[in-house]
Amino acid sequence: MEPSQKVLDGGWGWAIVAASFMAQLLAYGSPQSVGVLYPEWLQAFRQGKGMTAWVGSLVAGVGLVASPVCSACVDNFGARPVTIFSGVMVAGGLMLSAFAPNVQFLIFSYGIVVGLGCGLVYAATLTITCQYFEKRRGLALGIVTTGTSFGTFIYATSQNELIVIYGLDGCLLIIGAVALNLMACAGFMRPLNMPGYYLKQKAALERSTEEQLFEKHTLEDLKISTGSNTTTPQKTKELLIAADVTDLVQTESKRGSLLAPVMKAIKKKQQAYSKYTQSTYEILQNQAMVAYCIAVFLFSLGAFPPVLFIEDVAQSQGLIEEVSVIPLVSIGAIATCVGKLVLGILVDIRWINGIYLYAFTMFAGGAALLVIPIIKSYLGLQILSVILGFFSGNWSLTSYITTKIVGLDRLTQAHGVLMFFGGLGIMLGPPVVGWFFDWMQSYDLAFFFSGSCVLLGALVLSVLTLPCWNRKSGDSERPDIQYTSNCDKVACVA
Repeated sequence: MEPSQKVLDGGWGWAIVAASFMAQLLAYGSPQSVGVLYPEWLQAFRQGKGMTAWVGSLVAGVGLVASPVCSACVDNFGARPVTIFSGVMVAGGLMLSAFAPNVQFLIFSYGIVVGLGCGLVYAATLTITCQYFEKRRGLALGIVTTGTSFGTFIYATSQNELIVIYGLDGCLLIIGAVALNLMACAGFMRPLNMPGYYLKQKAALERSTEEQLFEKHTLEDLKISTGSNTTTPQKTKELLIAADVTDLVQTESKRGSLLAPVMKAIKKKQQAYSKYTQSTYEILQNQAMVAYCIAVFLFSLGAFPPVLFIEDVAQSQGLIEEVSVIPLVSIGAIATCVGKLVLGILVDIRWINGIYLYAFTMFAGGAALLVIPIIKSYLGLQILSVILGFFSGNWSLTSYITTKIVGLDRLTQAHGVLMFFGGLGIMLGPPVVGWFFDWMQSYDLAFFFSGSCVLLGALVLSVLTLPCWNRKSGDSERPDIQYTSNCDKVACVA
């Protein structure tokens, strides 16, 4: 069923936006504000900063690394069942973390279980939002992804207060119970198109119904014919032949019932995996997509650590003794929320190139990271948190740019590949920064490294998406065409 134009860009689509916004708020509220929990875990378990940082890096990265699997789940089962299952994972992981005896258990319960649940929510909400919107897709995605920023702001302050009142374990139990509301959000996610799993089930049911009807009518007609005086010998003969054919088919199916279904299933799976691998290979043949994957990896590697370490930076430099009433994480979350909305609106403007807008946000974010070691005041860290938060809002552009590069048909798969690279960077970033601190007893070198990675990613994205690359490939493929200008040779990718 193709979505009609009346359905797109309005109507129930805004209910989808509201439900997806709340789903991201509930799922990502605690993981994105894990910087508030990080000092508490350091005091509770007395482990090194590098080891403890794995908890925060995994919860943010493992869901993105598993994005290809999460995207496949959404394609096959739909956004609603996936969101319900993710609610169980996020809530269960948070509650289980309250009973963690050590960091290793916390890495599993909070880092992996909650992280996978967040990855499923992310894939489901972005996919169904893109299906319901076309002209206003940038704005819709900007609103949906601000849910993580609102969640970070609310949870960073709330977790701080809950820890004071109920302790760390009580805080995790309460926010785990709140996360169960993800199931309610799933109820609004009405699918536009039937997922692959239901289409297969429907086709199998129709085939089974047709076979049963054929068999039933044949036998009934045969009974009627034998008991009727008006039936001709020719008709009786035809019915007997049909009955014999039915018996033969049933007999043959019983003989091969042990082996044939297994071989058929294996063949179908092999074809599906081969088709998926071939499609992924074709996506990675696109130079713009490869450049975008590299840029997202380097940006995630360098820009995520401040979310986890910014509070510890302020405390280790003696700028503040403990977490303030409005933590730096909350300040950055507010700025990220504004950035997602502003960048989502800007990318919908026809003359603005989405890829170059993303590269600009990377240049600005990388420059801010390089300034962090120089700042020696809490006010300076607050200002840098605002700058980094605003330009980190470029996450709202990922689905939009991916759609422009590979098209809506391959969005889910291509976005899964992109998020794999992003998750890999997020997983590696915080432990590397933590190891730098354990080695140097200072964050300065770590943030110089982070800023350099982000700037390098911006440079790679800007250079590899220049129009001259497309011009060269166009000249080699169609030498017989005469162009009147350079602008006729290339098409903008975003």
